[in-house]
Amino acid sequence: MTTETVLRPAAEQQYAAELAALAAADDRPRPPRWRLSPRAVVTYVLGGTLPDGTVITPKYVGDRRLVEVAVGTLVTDRALLLVGVPGTAKSWLSEHLAAAVSGNSTLVVQGTAGTGEDQVRYGWNYARLIAEGPSEAALVASPVMTGMRTGAVVRVEELTRMPAEVQDSFITVLSEKTLPVPELGIQVQAVPGFTVIATANDRDRGVNQMSSALARRFNTVVLPPPATEDAEVEIVSARAAQLGRALELPAEPPALEEVRRVVRIFRELRNGSTADGRTQLKRPSGSLSTAEAISVVTSGMALAGHFGDGRITADELASGLLGAVVKDRVSDTAAWQEYLEAVVKERAEWRDLYRACRDLVG
Repeated sequence: MTTETVLRPAAEQQYAAELAALAAADDRPRPPRWRLSPRAVVTYVLGGTLPDGTVITPKYVGDRRLVEVAVGTLVTDRALLLVGVPGTAKSWLSEHLAAAVSGNSTLVVQGTAGTGEDQVRYGWNYARLIAEGPSEAALVASPVMTGMRTGAVVRVEELTRMPAEVQDSFITVLSEKTLPVPELGIQVQAVPGFTVIATANDRDRGVNQMSSALARRFNTVVLPPPATEDAEVEIVSARAAQLGRALELPAEPPALEEVRRVVRIFRELRNGSTADGRTQLKRPSGSLSTAEAISVVTSGMALAGHFGDGRITADELASGLLGAVVKDRVSDTAAWQEYLEAVVKERAEWRDLYRACRDLVG
């Protein structure tokens, strides 16, 4: 299946040309079963230009040292835990690290309240189990078991959303690098190259605390929100334009000034004060993350492309902003109305946005 026939290609498919160019130019030592050297992995993630002129696009905008520490952890026998508030590109970075290291980012365990031990350890083909009894042929390997057997990176998304007893299923895997199968009297031993990249945040509801025993098996890297407004604008502009192309939206790439307005609104409400620090604001209950800003701009592109003239204006952004900010109908509506009256209304260049938002709030 080609990348043109799927809605969201895996990272190793979408950036196959860049990965191949990096591999061809990479003359540094590579750990066992790694597709690239650690330095080349960092170049893939952060972007750069190769000696032959090939441009590697940035996949993550952030502190280089954080990425180097993350990649350095994967070289050791320690697992990597990426922690941050929602929308700090934990999953995005995890996917691209797995693609660059193993050439396969699809070995994923998605953490939810309903995730069971079989999704971490293994399951059974019950038809064969009943007919033949326990056997290796009846065993259904989990992504973790597959990664151990093949020496690949396994991604665990939202680790702290799993029940505590399921989280602790990783302790033996991470400490002993084995996965016992007592029904068969065997154990699967990890081959070189196997490691785990987990993501977690403590802002959302339904989070289960990690045990100290499990936490000790990880090296933790905290991913902060974008440090500056310019950095966040760059991220939102690039990702919104990329999504617009992928979704074939008949709209122009978002204008920089419109993206900046969305980003500034999100940053001011997140911080509880205006950019100049003169006005204190109520904080809404939502995270107002960079990922949500990307969603607001992309939604605006869809409205502009299909119901407008293709150019994003305040009218296309207003509904997306309202949906992103107002999660709790009572408290968040009050915070949003206060922001509109105290901040947006007072900025002459934002009068169009004020009118569009006020029309929706009523």
